[in-house]
Amino acid sequence: MKALIFGIGGFVGRYLTDELRSHGYEVAGSDIMDECSLHDVEYTKGDLLDPAFVDGLVDSTKPDAIINLAAISSVGASWKIPQTTIQVNVVGALNILEAAGKHARNAKILFIGSSEEYCAKSGTISETDPISANNPYGISKVAQEQFVECYRSRFGLKIHYVRPFNHTGVGQRDSFVLPSFCKQAASIEAAGEPGEIHVGNLTAKRDFSDVRDVARAYRMILESDDDRVIFNVGSGEAHGLDEMLEYIVSLCSVDVKIVVDEERYRPIDTPIVQCDNSLIREKLGWAPEYSIFDTLKEMYEYYLKNEQA
Repeated sequence: MKALIFGIGGFVGRYLTDELRSHGYEVAGSDIMDECSLHDVEYTKGDLLDPAFVDGLVDSTKPDAIINLAAISSVGASWKIPQTTIQVNVVGALNILEAAGKHARNAKILFIGSSEEYCAKSGTISETDPISANNPYGISKVAQEQFVECYRSRFGLKIHYVRPFNHTGVGQRDSFVLPSFCKQAASIEAAGEPGEIHVGNLTAKRDFSDVRDVARAYRMILESDDDRVIFNVGSGEAHGLDEMLEYIVSLCSVDVKIVVDEERYRPIDTPIVQCDNSLIREKLGWAPEYSIFDTLKEMYEYYLKNEQA
């Protein structure tokens, strides 16, 4: 089996590459950077927004599976660049759908949606809850999902779709909240003297998964039989940002002061967001293997090692 991953150079790309290769896949990939740090990957630089490039790559690769990880994936960023968000997340997806329809009609395809597609709701969210995104990122994913359904129905493409909740791990950009906490704490520890961690609003409770669990879920969904089943992917547990920060601080041997930074502070509209993952558990036998607290420790130790290098 040969898999083609668009957006392979992003955070999830290397984890999904490892997951697929450990299950016998040959992996090819594309991204916009000049080089890819992943070994034994057939890498091609290109722009997802160039339909001729996407068409040519799918044609030349002849993949058995296509996964689209390329996206503007931050709600905050999507508010700053809504036009680009729609271009990458919707037009880019359409370029893949068009190319697959021409050159890979029998390939299994996976598109990544988001829990941000759901109508804002405090508590556990299942696949049957209403869709009504309230930010540019979520809206772009709703549009992507609608196009997926359109191309699946009209052209008979084998397209799987997933709505993941928050996930993190080593390698995620520190513009995201948990890597930011871990990096700041590791810097203080490496300095060997008391310091401050600057934070935003800590009142929210969110469902965070380890990226390795998410990559495994993506593979299992891609390999499943029914491409019309949409799966949530999440740990099924919601933890407070304050709780996770307290744990990170506990890893430090020096005093750490928490400082609320007005520039980072955002009102929390939805106090608790938690994934109902019962469907993927029941249908595919997937379950999380990593605790978010183990993941936080790995991230902290990664940053600490880099600070001390």
